[in-house]
Amino acid sequence: MTADAAHRPAAIRFERLLCSHGAQPVLGPIDLAIARGSFVALVGASGSGKSTLIRSITHLHVPEAGRVEVDGIDVVSSDIAKLRRRIGYVFQSVGLFPHMDIAANISIGARIGGDRLAIGRVEELLALVGLDPSFATRLPASLSGGQAQRVGVARALALEPAILLMDEPFGALDPVTRDRLAREVRSLHDRLGLTTLMVTHDMAEALLIADRILVLDAGQIVADAPPAKLIANPGHPAAEALVAVPRAQAAAIAALAGPRT
Repeated sequence: MTADAAHRPAAIRFERLLCSHGAQPVLGPIDLAIARGSFVALVGASGSGKSTLIRSITHLHVPEAGRVEVDGIDVVSSDIAKLRRRIGYVFQSVGLFPHMDIAANISIGARIGGDRLAIGRVEELLALVGLDPSFATRLPASLSGGQAQRVGVARALALEPAILLMDEPFGALDPVTRDRLAREVRSLHDRLGLTTLMVTHDMAEALLIADRILVLDAGQIVADAPPAKLIANPGHPAAEALVAVPRAQAAAIAALAGPRT
């Protein structure tokens, strides 16, 4: 955590969190505070507990023990419908409804809550994620992977959440689209003053766009540091292995380029 973040109130807090899938423990105990306004990346191998951790925030996964707080309020005692309206969620699979046009997909959260999203708001959200207003009447089948994920981000932002959760949001995209979207999401985070928690397998992506990186291994947080500090001193072998990949790639690319004349 940066020195600045340490002085900001926690948007999300985990206290002695324990999660299991059936009889199999998958996460915890976790004690962690996410400062308001932070962009935090969760990195780790498959099965390390990353998705379970963020699912516990919206009560999509009910922990076996411990406590999750959003803005100081225990998730368990919250009105779950109201809680989820305050949190934007972007999935890797996007999850657009194929029979509904893009405007209806973006508006789905408002409709579930008994409200309507004005077409002007839909067009504003499309512009926010770099899509033309004409996309409002298109169906999901007509979109590229990058366009569909932009719609997913617009949907997550439709109700003006303070918190944005992203679960491998760019994993299915080509490298160029993935890099562009990641940088644009970081820009939106800064512009809208969000608290963002993003799950990713890509350490290079985490290093380049996050303020703080949490490395999970076997359900435990084994590293917690800003990108520069994590590169300098990963500490735990699991963190070292993850950092070694972009480090080796950068060295190999530099060697291919050869010495400058």
